[in-house]
Amino acid sequence: MAIKVSSDGKKPVFNEINITPLTDIFLVLLIIMMVIAPSFQSLDKNITIPEINSGISIEEKNATVALTKDGELFLNGERTNHQELEGALAALIPNMEKKEVVVKADERAKSSEIMQIMRSAQSAGFEKLVVAGEPLSKKEQKELKNKEERQ
Repeated sequence: MAIKVSSDGKKPVFNEINITPLTDIFLVLLIIMMVIAPSFQSLDKNITIPEINSGISIEEKNATVALTKDGELFLNGERTNHQELEGALAALIPNMEKKEVVVKADERAKSSEIMQIMRSAQSAGFEKLVVAGEPLSKKEQKELKNKEERQ
């Protein structure tokens, strides 16, 4: 910091500002904010986040209904429609140990179509409906369409 003496020689004149103390204060505030900031990201303690039970293998189920984003239905890999779904599901029940149906739907599928699947399964006599934790992927949709085209 430069100190200049006035022309009369009596009183020193300070014409530069020392910013070192100001910088120290800002660094201390920055460190305090870095320590406190993660506590602002904590979730509300009243909210419980649902968990997906990954212990059940979906592929081993006897009745799997897949719904694509375009509204196409596949029962165990074979194309069907909402009108035929209930009858097709009812035909599967005698061969099943557990009356469970698994629904795999694309994330852009309409919820009304999923509700129709649920109603059809209930009317067919299924006692449990399992919604797959992972939606129907684009790869699975292509495989279902390709399998149908080959038949």
